[in-house]
Amino acid sequence: MLIAAILTGGFMVAEIIGGMLTGSLALLADAGHMFTDAIALALAWYAFHLADKPATGRHTYGYGRVKTLVAYTNGLAIFLVALWICYEAWRRFQAPPPVLGGPMLVVALLGLVVNIAGFVILHGGSRESLNMRGAIVHVLGDLLGSLAAIVAALVIMATGWTPIDPILSVLVAVLILSTAWSLMRAAAHVLLEGSPPGLDRDLITQDLLASVKGVREIHHVHLWSIDGASNMATLHASLMDGLDAHIAVDAIKQRLFTQHGISHATVEIDYDRRAEDGRARDQVRGVTSQPRHLH
Repeated sequence: MLIAAILTGGFMVAEIIGGMLTGSLALLADAGHMFTDAIALALAWYAFHLADKPATGRHTYGYGRVKTLVAYTNGLAIFLVALWICYEAWRRFQAPPPVLGGPMLVVALLGLVVNIAGFVILHGGSRESLNMRGAIVHVLGDLLGSLAAIVAALVIMATGWTPIDPILSVLVAVLILSTAWSLMRAAAHVLLEGSPPGLDRDLITQDLLASVKGVREIHHVHLWSIDGASNMATLHASLMDGLDAHIAVDAIKQRLFTQHGISHATVEIDYDRRAEDGRARDQVRGVTSQPRHLH
C-alpha cells in the first residue's frame, strides 16, 4: 500500500507538468485522480497500521473500523474527482484548446507503466477488505485514465481531432463513478452495521435450531461486521430443561464459526423466557416490573 502511494504521488507531478505543457485534459484529469489516490493510499496504509493496535477501554472493538471509514472516504473522493473531470470536459467542449499529441503519448505511456506496477503490487491483497478494495479502485481508475490518454493521443496524432480528449476523459469518469458508488454502498452498509453479505438472520436461526440439540428457541439475533471481513453476532437462546448452558453456548458458537464464518459471538441464555416476555409487555404498557423474590 505504501509503495503504491509513493509511486502514484511521484508520477502525479510528471502528469501535472505534462498536462500543462500539452494542454491535455486526459493527463490533467489523471493527475488530479492520482493526487487523491496518493492521499487515499497513504490513508489506507495508515488505516491498516492503526487497525493492528490493541483495543482500549475507550475503543473496546479496537480500530478495525477505521479501514471501513477510510474506504468510504476514498469512494467519496473518487466521486468528487469524477465530477470535476465531467465539468472540465464540458468547458473544453465549449472552447477546445490545442493538444500536443506526441508529448501527451509519452507521458501517458509512462503513467500506464506506473499504474500497472501499482495495480500488481496491490492485487495480492485481500479482496474481502473494503480498505484494500478502495485502494485498488483508485489505482484501477488511474490505469483507465492512462489508457484513455494513450488512445486520445493516438487519435489526435492521426487525425488532429482534439475533442476525443474530453470525450474519453468523461468515459473514464463514468466508469470510476459506478465503481466508487459500489464501494461507498458497501462501506456504508458496514458502518450502519447491516448484516454481512451471505449471512441471513432467519436461515442462521433455523440452522442453529436444527443443528444444536436441546435449543428450544433462538431470538434477538443481530449480525454485523467490524471491517467487512470480520463478522460478529449476538443472540438469545432458550434451552430445554436439563441441558447444560455451557455446553449449549459452546455448541452454538462453534456452529456459527464453522458453518457461517462468524468469528465472534455473544450468546445469552434465557432461563425463564415467560418472565422476560412478561417484563417486556409491562414496559410497553409503561409499567416497571419488580423482581419477584423466592422464599
